[in-house]
Amino acid sequence: MQKQARITSKGQITVPHEIRKLLGVKPGDRLLFESDGTRTEVRPVRTSSPFEKYRGIGHGRAISGRKALLQAMRELRGR
Repeated sequence: MQKQARITSKGQITVPHEIRKLLGVKPGDRLLFESDGTRTEVRPVRTSSPFEKYRGIGHGRAISGRKALLQAMRELRGR
């Protein structure tokens, strides 16, 4: 696949929709440009786990911190 983008006077580009979809990036995501002198590669920067969006599913409230987790476990076990 080949797509073109124009660079603005501020050095900004608009990444074509098909490329954003292929990379799996959304507004606010970061891209990493790597070059070895002959080729330049563009990759999305993944700073969080791909499972991050599933954190907290399965219970109605968010549990944060060790004490809250231990209390929730006691409640689940009936102690």
